[in-house]
Amino acid sequence: MRADGAAPRKDMSPDPIIEMQDVGKWFGSYQALRGIDLRVARGERVVVCGPSGSGKSTLIRCINRLEEHQQGRIVVDGIELTADLKNIEAIRREVGMVFQHFNLFPHLTVLENLTLGPIWVLKQPPAEAQATAMRFLERVRIPDQAHKYPGQLSGGQQQRVAIARSLCMSPKIILFDEPTSALDPEMVKEVLDVMTTLADTGITMLCVTHEMGFARQVANRVIFMDQGQIVEQAAPEEFFSHPRHERTRLFLSQILH
Repeated sequence: MRADGAAPRKDMSPDPIIEMQDVGKWFGSYQALRGIDLRVARGERVVVCGPSGSGKSTLIRCINRLEEHQQGRIVVDGIELTADLKNIEAIRREVGMVFQHFNLFPHLTVLENLTLGPIWVLKQPPAEAQATAMRFLERVRIPDQAHKYPGQLSGGQQQRVAIARSLCMSPKIILFDEPTSALDPEMVKEVLDVMTTLADTGITMLCVTHEMGFARQVANRVIFMDQGQIVEQAAPEEFFSHPRHERTRLFLSQILH
């Protein structure tokens, strides 16, 4: 067991791919993040949970500069996030993100959605980008939807397209911001199944979610946040069986049925 409470994994590097030191974030006078210290190893799978408004989404959005932190340091794969646009662009090429509401372009086909970034950002030839896109559509189990438009797909299918789109950019890290919360209950499992399969590839994953079954099965570490702070973190077995903080115990009693 590591000092931070997370179980070590043989395929994880001890060097952090993400490091946050005393990170603070404000929206006007409201402080959304308070003194966040977090190290994520290469290949680690971390689930972040907590009540609404606890700072979970803000935390992961700071990692790829969708939100700007005002205090502390964030270093991603050796690059510090500052106002330097070159650093921001370099980090965004290495960090994929899957949003709650898919964020697909409705006027483009699934295949066009997947190839847009690789062609324009990574400068891949269109034929190569399309071959890569089809490979990842196979991985998320919807290759037959390649020439449809997002509006023709179910919510679960659209979220799988969003995951495939992130993979097409060859990221070292994928951030998931409540990827199943906008889905009907019967569609949640199909997305979680894809995420579980993805976890086996060794990619670094940070996932904000209330799906505690997924956390138990996939995570190396579960982090509980409240009021902009990391209150508790531990390996899943320890987190769910022996939560140390009273606030964590209250949260789990409300969310576990």
